Amino acid sequence: MGKVACANVLSDLYAMGVTAVDNMLVLLGVAKELSHDQRKVVVPLILEGFRDLAATAGVTINGGQTVINPWMIIGGVATSVCSDGEYIVPDKAEAGDVIVLTKPLGTQVAVNLHQWMTLETASWSIAKEVTTEEYVKKCYEDATTSMTTLNLTAAKLLHKHGAHAATDVTGFGILGHSKNLAEFQKAEVEFRIHTLPVLSGAAKVTEDLIAKGGRNFRLLQGTSSETSGGLFICLPKDSAEAFVKEMHDLGGKAWVIGDVVRGKNTSHIVDNPTIIDVSY
Repeated sequence: MGKVACANVLSDLYAMGVTAVDNMLVLLGVAKELSHDQRKVVVPLILEGFRDLAATAGVTINGGQTVINPWMIIGGVATSVCSDGEYIVPDKAEAGDVIVLTKPLGTQVAVNLHQWMTLETASWSIAKEVTTEEYVKKCYEDATTSMTTLNLTAAKLLHKHGAHAATDVTGFGILGHSKNLAEFQKAEVEFRIHTLPVLSGAAKVTEDLIAKGGRNFRLLQGTSSETSGGLFICLPKDSAEAFVKEMHDLGGKAWVIGDVVRGKNTSHIVDNPTIIDVSY
């Protein structure tokens, strides 16, 4: 949980190509229902995870705040003082650009399935008809790996490959965040998403759930929430493949998922997009 929160906080800066972070603060909400003994175990583990990933990113945590809360939460804020050239204002997408994504979608699906299974909820009684405990555990492990992976490598490559605009994909889903980015562009452009990389098997499970009357995550419609998702990047056409290759060479993931075309500053997913199953 701490690592996921740290990666998520840093992604806002990484999406603008900021790779050197000057200051980080942590906000921790401790669940009031936890006993004193439970807090002595849970709180240090969450903070350890946050600190460990911050250290991996080369970031110093200089303070924060802890409060008692109805449930456990952890978050924070990261800031950096930058000069021109150290950040990329995300407003220069052009018709002809290619769109790249650096993490698979489906984290909400994976986490909810695992929660349903663990708590044996009514939702699990439906879900277990279309999936298995083994699959849910593997999907959850892959989601955890994805969510705890920093977008730092991608942020560094934004500069090298001349990115025109980028955003991180989190709570509003890929469609929500891409629409926000499209609205911010100076040119009259539209983002056309033709490919959706998803955690392996998640697309089929979500469609099977719908058929059984279960929850509709709207994963393939692009509005399923993501946590600590990848960067959605608009790159010059002649740079996109090189960006993807270098990401893979450096141990990361990236896929070409769409095109920038002339339009009314919005984003859409084509009918029947190509689905790429992704495993870690």
